[in-house]
Amino acid sequence: MATRKPGKVVKAAVEKAVDKVTELVNPPIPGAPASEPPSLTEPTEPRGPLPPKPDQTGPETVSPTGTPTGAPQLSQGQQGEFLTTAGGTRLYDTDHSLKAGERGPTLLQDHHLREKIMHFDHERIPERVVHARGYGAHGVFVGYGTAANVCKAGFLGDGVETPVFVRFSTVLGSRGSADTVRDTRGFATKFYTQEGNFDLVGNNIPVFFIQDGIKFPDVIHAGKPHPDREIPQAQSAHDTFWDFVSTHTEATHHVLWNMSDRGIPRSYRTMEGFGVHTFRLVNADGETALAKFHWKPKLGVHSLVWEEAQLLAGVDPDFHRRDLADAIESGAHPQWELGLQIMPDSPQQTFEGIDLLDPTKIVPEELAPVQPVGLLTLNRNPLNYFAETEQVAFHLGNLVPGIDVTDDPLFQARLFSYLDTQLTRLAGPNFNQIPINRPHAPVNDMFRDGFHQHAVHAGVAPYRPNTLDGGNPFVAKAGDRPFVEVARPLPKAVKVRSSPASFADHFTQPRLFWQSLTPVEKDHVVSAFTFELGKCYEQAIKERELLVLANVDATLCAEVAKGLGLPVPEKARLKKVTPSPALSQLGQTWPSDGRMIGIVVDPADLDGVRTVRETVLAGGMVPLLIAPTGGPLGDSGLVAQRTFLTARSVEFDALLVAGDSPDARVTLMIQEAFRHAKAIGAWGTGRAAVEAAGCTGPGVVLDDDASKVLADVTTLLGAHRVWERFPPAIA
Repeated sequence: MATRKPGKVVKAAVEKAVDKVTELVNPPIPGAPASEPPSLTEPTEPRGPLPPKPDQTGPETVSPTGTPTGAPQLSQGQQGEFLTTAGGTRLYDTDHSLKAGERGPTLLQDHHLREKIMHFDHERIPERVVHARGYGAHGVFVGYGTAANVCKAGFLGDGVETPVFVRFSTVLGSRGSADTVRDTRGFATKFYTQEGNFDLVGNNIPVFFIQDGIKFPDVIHAGKPHPDREIPQAQSAHDTFWDFVSTHTEATHHVLWNMSDRGIPRSYRTMEGFGVHTFRLVNADGETALAKFHWKPKLGVHSLVWEEAQLLAGVDPDFHRRDLADAIESGAHPQWELGLQIMPDSPQQTFEGIDLLDPTKIVPEELAPVQPVGLLTLNRNPLNYFAETEQVAFHLGNLVPGIDVTDDPLFQARLFSYLDTQLTRLAGPNFNQIPINRPHAPVNDMFRDGFHQHAVHAGVAPYRPNTLDGGNPFVAKAGDRPFVEVARPLPKAVKVRSSPASFADHFTQPRLFWQSLTPVEKDHVVSAFTFELGKCYEQAIKERELLVLANVDATLCAEVAKGLGLPVPEKARLKKVTPSPALSQLGQTWPSDGRMIGIVVDPADLDGVRTVRETVLAGGMVPLLIAPTGGPLGDSGLVAQRTFLTARSVEFDALLVAGDSPDARVTLMIQEAFRHAKAIGAWGTGRAAVEAAGCTGPGVVLDDDASKVLADVTTLLGAHRVWERFPPAIA
């Protein structure tokens, strides 16, 4: 192998250092499709696969049975510089089938054609029945050690770092649906702990539609598109959904959350997560407690407004996945604190009159504060969507010592369901051997053979007891930290198909949720109900849902009835509730990390634009320059990332206008940002553009000093939106 001359080595090092300094001063805007820019012409000199981008890694390189291999990440992907068959034979052509003459029939012996088409025909696997539309990321969880008094799980220990993979998703839509539809969002986390995988599979809403898992097919059949026309896609605004929830009133609490702003989150990064069910925790002394899991986003809980959600479904249906990937790539790594609500493990399994086995109920944080126990940081994008995000398989039965299940009837059914779905979707029982699912702890399960068996097992005795394999594997003793189910006495009972009386209250907690919202949020709930029910064909279904809402709140019911043009039902007798401020998204300030700032440039003042752009970057935000056309902006060194054709206000958290433009699309952008209660700033000739758009009032910052404009806009971003711009109709 030829050696490089010292002079060339020094030159290369200097060039690399210059490139690094340039990158630090002028960091790239996220979204580049590859780790290096393409050449203008097709490359002809053979070379190996490009490395991934700095923000990307695949699953850890462990064997199918959990042993670290030490192999580099890229050893799991394509290798070599030449195109080959699946068996590794190099190919000289993949553009033409083997034919009997140039114009003759294709020959049956073309094994490359057969292999290529065969694999293509089988590239797709069945999508998930629910949560089909999703996106994932790698990260790390660091325990605080604060849970030790209630839970002995090793990954919660002080300073313990655990690799994780998180998948966010919608529930109802297919894989090809839009990200921003009104729907519940999945928040599923796989912890690769040293004691085995722990899967916390929850949602961004802390309650569910049903109390018993036997109803799960019903609620999903009702929410999915109508079976005759297969429409509408990815939404609940149709007759079958509202027919079900208006007759099945235990769904009312979840419906209120879904009709609130929680149903249209701004970003996965600004979304709360909940374990939904009550878990049983065990500490090192064998003492038990009941707990609910919470994920609290460091950026706060923020949502879209309805018009934004509708626009984004057309302008950028991949908005949520793009937002997460871009944030990670740009270094604005999203974080969530994991918290626990701890309740006594009483024989009744209730707390302050709330049945902890009812998944349609919450425990208000004012009664049981959420205690932080660790920090989750997502810092790496997947290398391959299919291999990781699509093939990741979660299971509520993936538990670790210290965390056990309860008798929640929905929880119990999910323990069965998650295994069943993988058998069909991932074609057999060995789905845990797919790289993204492999535990990082040793696996010796005595399972053998089956579809997609990747392990090469030794020994002759996959049974217990045995002597032929030296007795291996052995059962763990108490000191070896096995998972042991909590021994609890079972009540004297008879077999029944019924629920306890405490499950029968379907309206007190929905009323608690409604009363805890601010007037702005209540306005949005009314609009959501009015829109969704307005999409129903049958009047009887609308009237029936109004009867349900009458049991939640008279004002809510009356406002929705007014919007539908229907009479208001008679008032119901309503229980008095104490609002829980923790249920509202508003009223605090949050960091501006990773916020997207649109800047309409002024070609005559590019120096001012450069200064603002650099300040935005220094503040941990992402500036996107918007100009009439793409490409370099003169000889300023600045490059437009968006044009008046490709930019839309829904992409930005705030809009800065540095220059005036007669283009109607700029006026539309300003007006949309104004309608969506976003902060708007302008200086120089940009002030005229904002004033010409008719946008003045709260949250609109106009000044000759660009730095002051940006400072004021950044402060406004702390509250996410300028709600005082539009006083709510509900007091």
